[in-house]
Amino acid sequence: MTLVLRNGRLPGSEVSWDVEIGDTDTNEPVLRRISRSTGALSSAESVDLDGRWLVPGLWDNHVHFSQWAQNSSRLDLSTCGSAAETAALVAGHAAHVAPSDTIVGSGFRDGLWPDAPSRAVLDAASPTVPVILVSGDLHCCWLNSAALALHGFADHPTGLLREDECFTVVSAIGTVADESMDAWAEGAAVNAAARGVVGIVDLEMAWNLDTWRRRINGGSTSLRVEFGIYAAHLQRAIELGLRTGAVIDGTDGLLTVGPFKVLTDGSLNTRTALCVNEYPGLEDTCGSRGLSTVPPRELQSWMQMAAQAGIRPAVHAIGDRANSYALDAFEAVGCTGSIEHAQLLMRADIERFATLGVVASVQPEHAMDDRDVADRFWAGETDRAFPLASLLEAGVELAFGSDAPVAPLDPWAAMASAVGRTRDGREPWHPEQSVSRAAALAASARGRSGIAVGDVADLAICESDPFTASVDELRRMPVAATLLAGRFTHNRL
Repeated sequence: MTLVLRNGRLPGSEVSWDVEIGDTDTNEPVLRRISRSTGALSSAESVDLDGRWLVPGLWDNHVHFSQWAQNSSRLDLSTCGSAAETAALVAGHAAHVAPSDTIVGSGFRDGLWPDAPSRAVLDAASPTVPVILVSGDLHCCWLNSAALALHGFADHPTGLLREDECFTVVSAIGTVADESMDAWAEGAAVNAAARGVVGIVDLEMAWNLDTWRRRINGGSTSLRVEFGIYAAHLQRAIELGLRTGAVIDGTDGLLTVGPFKVLTDGSLNTRTALCVNEYPGLEDTCGSRGLSTVPPRELQSWMQMAAQAGIRPAVHAIGDRANSYALDAFEAVGCTGSIEHAQLLMRADIERFATLGVVASVQPEHAMDDRDVADRFWAGETDRAFPLASLLEAGVELAFGSDAPVAPLDPWAAMASAVGRTRDGREPWHPEQSVSRAAALAASARGRSGIAVGDVADLAICESDPFTASVDELRRMPVAATLLAGRFTHNRL
């Protein structure tokens, strides 16, 4: 096949260009020629871009895709400012559901609430219908007595489950019929393509190989997918000979083995991110510095096992102590990989990312979500929170993602937060850590801030120039079309 995109512009330029897309010996269409728009490139199939801007196709390097797909069916708690307000929303919803149903909500953030979540508060809102509310950071969930009994936690004192207990419940409510889940996932994939997304790294806590092979074979072809592997499935992956970067047969090149994901600490909002200093208000209590969910020696063992099998580690670390432990493990094992989140870093560790070749897989929108809770619980330390500019200056590779459903699966939101360090009209938060638009695009496009001959034909076509758009315009960037391997997955040209 040969397709010519005519009269397109490149970011930062007003010059019009024609781009020829064609097959290669590897059967992966690439950009074969890029030339000034003089009409020299000809093809039976061509599309006039009418001066729109061409950028590389975008990736979200950290998503929990099934949970993101399910989110639209859950009660939205993201605007609730207290436990009482949340309970009132639940009570209003409970009046309209059957006793046999379960109320599932998501998105609450209790770090700055004036009142504490408790089972008693939820029991008053819904005495008999089970209620499961998942926090915005996915690291805790809040249940009433009916739900606690249903999921084996009848004697839990508060109803607020954290970390592994939370993950057990979240996994259970995420178990739905394949047909329903795949339909939700297809809708989410189409929506992602409409934002210029060509690929995701899916870090859902499941055996994702079978899930995505089924979806792709069923016709879901809007996205490239790299699937993550967790400790519970690592031995199975090794026995199958899976290696990071390997393409799965029978998936038209869309499904690739991703990293080995391991969590070493919790999150900031849940106050389980592992930190050097104690959390204000939790001094001298158990867990006052957060939680080490995988001890350093065990972390090294898991990483060694994965790395020896050719599976790249991706280590979840949010607190500064957790990040130090993760970097220690990379150094001890002698492998490269990524640290997922890297939210609070000791200054000496920023250089270690570069020295060890560890990618900082970060979610800039989290800086906007967490700025107030960070100012509260990391007071005096936020100059080293989400230190994107410092990481870049040290020579560290950045990879942007959303952690959806923690933040929306929308790379333009991530880029806007990285460039402007602001949202909703607020003053920029630590603007000294802002990055350039070109750097933000590269972090969202596998290192590419522009297109070049020989690139795989994964493209997004924008209505505005991302290098001159304001931060607000960048966040709202209209995407006219998306191409994956030279075919349109979204087209409003």
